[in-house]
Amino acid sequence: MQQSIDTIRNEILNAIKNDELILPTMPEVALKLRDVANDPNVDANRIATVISSDAALTARIIKIANSPLVRGVASVEDLQMAISRMGVTYTSNLAIGIAMEQLFQATSEAVDDRLRRTWEHSTEVAGLSHVLCRHFTNLSPDQATLGGLVHEIGTLPILLWADDHDWDERLIDEVVERLHPEFGKMILEAWDFPEDLYQIPLGYTEFSRIVEETDYVDVVMVANLQTLAGSDHALASMDYSGIQAFENLGIEVDVVLANNDDLREEVTAAVDAFH
Repeated sequence: MQQSIDTIRNEILNAIKNDELILPTMPEVALKLRDVANDPNVDANRIATVISSDAALTARIIKIANSPLVRGVASVEDLQMAISRMGVTYTSNLAIGIAMEQLFQATSEAVDDRLRRTWEHSTEVAGLSHVLCRHFTNLSPDQATLGGLVHEIGTLPILLWADDHDWDERLIDEVVERLHPEFGKMILEAWDFPEDLYQIPLGYTEFSRIVEETDYVDVVMVANLQTLAGSDHALASMDYSGIQAFENLGIEVDVVLANNDDLREEVTAAVDAFH
């Protein structure tokens, strides 16, 4: 099995090197948003102009602005109001993350199903990352949300490669599990993501990692494990007591955030915001 995984890894890397397999590129609207948001003189009008070019994205942003995630008194009726409520940076990061959904599609039904399941899981992790970040850290919730949405982005080139090859379903699932962190970091570096985000794909499964201060890897690591609580996934039955990320966030290892009476509504709203 190890030899088969190594063989596939080398084939994918060679395909990328020879331009036979192109790494996913950021959606056009996400690229424009990032370029505009990086301008120190950016204002709400410029952000609104980019987002409004995508009707579905506009509707999602307005929905989030009206959700319990952003607790306002008055109802948000349009994009300008949404940006005013959430702020330029918050809106931009959320919109960039939401735009990623269009990448999780393939031609064959089996691969398309896996990509959609990956996106669904990523939205759960993103929602929990937002709530964790908001209540247990001084980090930026919108950055944590974006980190959650892209933590499994490395799945894309593997499954796109599989889409053009004969493959064994059991093997390819193990290949994805083992190799997506490496390819995820590669993609986020190519997209010029900040280092604290492109370290997430490699770091969120390194359960022995020790850091001096809580970071986004900690947040996504705990959020991912929280989404698996009660499932038959192998990580759901592991011993979390030695994972420093829980300690960094100040969360007991046996606490399931989604079952917390005080946070249940917010967790649900955070996940629903991406649907």
